[in-house]
Amino acid sequence: MNPNDLRYTETHEWTHVEETSDGKMATVGITAFAVELLTDLVHIDLPAVGTAVQAGQPFGEVESVKSVSDLNSPVDGEIVEVNDGIVDQLETLSNDPFGEGWLIKVKVSGDAGLDKLMDRPAYEAQCREHE
Repeated sequence: MNPNDLRYTETHEWTHVEETSDGKMATVGITAFAVELLTDLVHIDLPAVGTAVQAGQPFGEVESVKSVSDLNSPVDGEIVEVNDGIVDQLETLSNDPFGEGWLIKVKVSGDAGLDKLMDRPAYEAQCREHE
């Protein structure tokens, strides 16, 4: 996915929302900036399909040699797919965070979280402030 077409959270998750015949579907991952901050990843904990998520609330954790960080959902909805392969191939998050490094797919159940997401320029400005 093209990072310029994604929306971003303040906590470094990205989302790509598309319209489907069943409504809005959001693919969610973490940004390259987040992966760089975390450095050496050692574990990721992802939820099961069917789990309800809320915008701004944790849906899992990613652990590095430095710290453990929550993974926060950018949208409200229900998880319909999980990228289980990432658990055994954490290097994918570093190598392709905006493609094969996606984490979950969510059937969106409202636009509340979508209104708070940033576009790429706003997200990059936030990242510069944190450096």
